[in-house]
Amino acid sequence: MGMSCCKSRCWKMGLLMLAGIAALGWVVMALWNWLMPALFFGTREIGYLQALGLLALSKILFGSFRGRGCHGRWHRQRLEQMTPEEREKFQAGMRGCCVKRKEGDADAPKQPHD
Repeated sequence: MGMSCCKSRCWKMGLLMLAGIAALGWVVMALWNWLMPALFFGTREIGYLQALGLLALSKILFGSFRGRGCHGRWHRQRLEQMTPEEREKFQAGMRGCCVKRKEGDADAPKQPHD
């Protein structure tokens, strides 16, 4: 697997993230327009760009959407339970195809691609 594999994977992940943000913006807009005018007198419906702005504002005010609490703790505990060999194998696997081996040496450690 070469550099083109990494670029292809990065493009796919980027497109997937954009599609997720677009879908989340639509969900926020639909929920706002369904709930807020009915619950609070004088509240108007919002448009799609306003919903995306509301998402950005909530990110700024309340932090990440990822929920670092339990998820990050689980990963940390799992890494601590690994042996050094398992941890190295895991880290090598996480580097993925964005690094390449030295020419002619299949067992050489992976070198970053420039």
